[in-house]
Amino acid sequence: MDIVSLAIAWLVTSVSFFILSKLPIGVDIDTFGKAMISAAVFGLLNALVRPIFMLFTFPALLLTFGLFMIVINAAIFGLAAWLVEGFRLRWGIWSALLGAVALGFINSILYQLLSTLPSVR
Repeated sequence: MDIVSLAIAWLVTSVSFFILSKLPIGVDIDTFGKAMISAAVFGLLNALVRPIFMLFTFPALLLTFGLFMIVINAAIFGLAAWLVEGFRLRWGIWSALLGAVALGFINSILYQLLSTLPSVR
């Protein structure tokens, strides 16, 4: 992944986090700057902690046909909220669960919108 793709992914996730903060799902982020920090922390946790979580929860992942990934995503989402000041979960694990699912949907929509834009060459 080159630096431009990484920057685009960070920006899309930042916008997704900011949109999440405006939805009534219990995710509070103070400013867009905090959303950018939250996206960076979430991305780092996904890169560093997710493989460890997947290793230890492999039996649960197999038994649920991968649906346990939602719980892992919620845990990483909650950990990011715990680490970033200005990023709060109003209803605890329920907000983390809703936020993680909504983040996936919003990211998908934004990437779909980006793919329809004409590329500049």
